[in-house]
Amino acid sequence: MNERLDSLLKRHEELTHLIEDPGLAKDQNRYKAVMKEYSRLNDIAVIHGDIETLTADIENTKTLIHEEKDQEMKELAREELRELETRLNDCQDKLKFLLIPKDPLDEKDIIMEIRAGTGGEEAALFAADLYRMYSRFAESKSWKFEIMSSNNTELGGIKEIVFSVSGNNVYENLRYESGVHRVQRVPTTESSGRIHTSAVTVAVLPEADETEIDIKQDDLRIDVMRAGGPGGQCVNTTDSAVRITHIPSGITVHCQDEKSQIKNKAKAMRILRARVYEMEEAKAAAQRAETRKTQVGSGDRSERIRTYNYPQNRLTDHRINLTLYKLDFIIAGDVKELFDALKLSAREELLRSTSSEAIAQ
Repeated sequence: MNERLDSLLKRHEELTHLIEDPGLAKDQNRYKAVMKEYSRLNDIAVIHGDIETLTADIENTKTLIHEEKDQEMKELAREELRELETRLNDCQDKLKFLLIPKDPLDEKDIIMEIRAGTGGEEAALFAADLYRMYSRFAESKSWKFEIMSSNNTELGGIKEIVFSVSGNNVYENLRYESGVHRVQRVPTTESSGRIHTSAVTVAVLPEADETEIDIKQDDLRIDVMRAGGPGGQCVNTTDSAVRITHIPSGITVHCQDEKSQIKNKAKAMRILRARVYEMEEAKAAAQRAETRKTQVGSGDRSERIRTYNYPQNRLTDHRINLTLYKLDFIIAGDVKELFDALKLSAREELLRSTSSEAIAQ
């Protein structure tokens, strides 16, 4: 850990001199990359500086306690020492988290898929609620939001929707949403007032660039057809809908929202690329961590991760045993507390795993 810290502090010093070079701004891509790295390392340097200052203050206070004759002054110094040690422990914990290697996927944009599961129309209505929850959170973060494919019901529900989200650290915030979301409530379609349990599945896919995933044209089967709507109506009279099948994996993507076949094909390829990328990443992650399973979960979309209980205004995340009695606010998009708790739990688990591996070595 100390070697890693020394290396990062040395790099921070190099970047400090580099950003003072007026020629850096001439290359905007390099300038952005340097400033991004500097910002991350500066947080580490600031916390490290605080730790050094607090450590020196603690030693000075201990000396004062040892040498001071006045008992009242001794007691004041002891109280100050306790406060300094508490602050030092907090800073050391923060530094440990900052030193955990950042997942390169965290900064990626995503493609999110929401599908109604068991529960019929009620599941579709809840899928629409989840979509609004995520879209409102995205708006609060000033993220860009684009619907790529959707299949709506006549009552305002969503059978399936696929959309992209782009912005700062999108995947870091939304990566733990993959899985089964269970809802318990009285459906608006239910006249007897009985509580029903329905389920919706969510998948969060880091979006891959064309350079990151090689999909050969020979591995694709592309079919075009007329786009259909609810009740079998024809959305348009041209063959604009596109279905792309990736033959090696069997992954199939269908897009029909755009009137242009070219646009539908482009969207379908983005979704396909993300699904293939996720599949490859899942294989790599399984190989890297055969003996480690994080508390927050693997992102498996078949895992039941959360229950939304409307009668009790309660949300429970089963992976971290977190229960919040503010479901009305959460479903309206106020999910920061929930997402922060998930990120913190994952980082704590990673820190424990990292420490265990260091001890084993």
